[in-house]
Amino acid sequence: MTTMESLIGLVNRIQMACTALGDYGATNNSFSLWDQLPSVAVVGGQSSGKSSVLESMVGRDFLPRGSGIVTRRPLVLQLHKTDEGQQEYAEFGHLPRTPFTDFSLVRKEIQDETDRITGKTRQISPVPIHLSIYSPNVVNLTLIDLPGLTKVAVEEQPESVVKDIEDMVRSYVEKPNCIILAISPANQDIATSDAIKLSREVDPTGERTFGVLTKLDLMDKGTNALDVLEGRAYRLQQPWVGIVNRSQADINKNVDMIYARRKEREYFASSPDYGHLASKMGSEYLAKLLSKHLESVIRAKIPGIISVINKSIDELESEMNLLGRPISVDAGAQLYTILELCRAFDKIFKEHLDGGRPGGDRIYGVFDNQLPAALRKLPFDRYLSMQNLRKIVSEADGYQPHLIAPEQGYRRLIEGALNYFRGPAEASVDAVHVVLKELVRKSVGECQELKRFPSLQSAIAAASYEALEKYREEGRKMVLRLVDMEANYLTVDFFRKLPQEVEKGGNPATTPAVDRYAEGHFRRIASNVSSYINMVTDTLRNTIPKAVVYCQVKEAKQSLLNYFYTQIGKKEGKDLGELLDEDPALMGKREQCAKSLQLYKKARDEIESISLVR
Repeated sequence: MTTMESLIGLVNRIQMACTALGDYGATNNSFSLWDQLPSVAVVGGQSSGKSSVLESMVGRDFLPRGSGIVTRRPLVLQLHKTDEGQQEYAEFGHLPRTPFTDFSLVRKEIQDETDRITGKTRQISPVPIHLSIYSPNVVNLTLIDLPGLTKVAVEEQPESVVKDIEDMVRSYVEKPNCIILAISPANQDIATSDAIKLSREVDPTGERTFGVLTKLDLMDKGTNALDVLEGRAYRLQQPWVGIVNRSQADINKNVDMIYARRKEREYFASSPDYGHLASKMGSEYLAKLLSKHLESVIRAKIPGIISVINKSIDELESEMNLLGRPISVDAGAQLYTILELCRAFDKIFKEHLDGGRPGGDRIYGVFDNQLPAALRKLPFDRYLSMQNLRKIVSEADGYQPHLIAPEQGYRRLIEGALNYFRGPAEASVDAVHVVLKELVRKSVGECQELKRFPSLQSAIAAASYEALEKYREEGRKMVLRLVDMEANYLTVDFFRKLPQEVEKGGNPATTPAVDRYAEGHFRRIASNVSSYINMVTDTLRNTIPKAVVYCQVKEAKQSLLNYFYTQIGKKEGKDLGELLDEDPALMGKREQCAKSLQLYKKARDEIESISLVR
């Protein structure tokens, strides 16, 4: 095999691999390796002879025929030259590893696959059919047969079909790497050619366009197409090639394509008009011309193709790192993977708490804003009203009124007031618990490695929430103990330092007893109790955060998954495998990414190795 055949064959193989990966260019908006590779698009009006040209180049009768729009989906035809003596066969992209040796069945499958998408109507679809033909009678080449351009919608077609077909054809031929094979019938004025009109719009210099004149044998007697074939009527940078297709009678008689090629050669060789051009006419020459041009285009574009491939390899490798590598079936390796993923989650969770990521500051907000606000709102003014004060002190005295200071009344007042602290204390615990749960949820979502494993995600989240519930219960017990400690043992020194009750200007040793039930006496009691409560408020404002951090935040930071680790260590291989059961969509994405990466690396290596051979 020559270097040229190797290079074009390589491009064919890359395009086939792209097809298998769902990359067939044209309609794809994202990067497409297919679009970086040169290909040949066959363009022409309806009944211009496109199908006959393709069949002549292949040497096989395999395309559907009929009136009106026959080609209703793009046909990506990849020709692969095989060694002499090998059997010819075809293979469809949608039926891999299913060879067709009967080419009449190829025609039927094209028709059936078209109907599968468009239905048995005259609708069109941009979704291509991919067909590879392996034969010793072809040259390595990729041809794209596009629906014939039309000017009028026929029955069962929407009015938009004319524009739809043109837009579809344009989406292929406007790409700078596309070589345009513009088919025009010789028995019509070249100025009215749909193919030439479109190619002029997308390739005004004619650099990418090869003109093909069909039906030369059907021209009126005394006329010829030399003005076109010799470039005088419409000049292109590439040569014009004349083709003589099989007649309808030959088609009806199933005349062999190899025989038709021989007749075509004889026609040009014996023609008084085209004899001097015979060596540069015919379908065989056209195929060789396109193949040679394609090889030169490929060589010119190799540096750019390799550059794009290298960029794509870098992007795909980065994506593979995010998606992760396939999981081992070994239980020890699976356990190691789970523990690594847990550590990755735990690292992110700690970063939230320590300020490396947002969220941990909300815990301080509970202590600095929510708790003080809740303490300020406690209804001590109502609790220490004269009416409530008299009631509590009197009930505490019982049947014997207090003699000097109502100690039992003081105790009951303070104990009752301190009960109000339980609400803000528990609310602080609950608020921090909510923040910690939210940070767990965020950490699970932000851990890229965990996104592969929904089951493990759920298990880690559930274990974390269970641990946080335990820490919340410990925190609640601790803060309520702080409140209870304040209520169970009063600070005696506070009361000993209070001034004794004396009348103005009097001496406690000589002054008559003060009326223990006067309003001033109760106001003084209320003032003393309020001062004591303020002291306790300041104390709890400082100690409740310490208790919450100790019981909840510190434990979450140090031991969030400890129990989960213990349980994981007891699991068997099957249970570990269930935790590492990946999201099917993610598995498919990684498989696709791995195949693309393999394709691009292989393509780069082969292109580089072949391009070195000159």
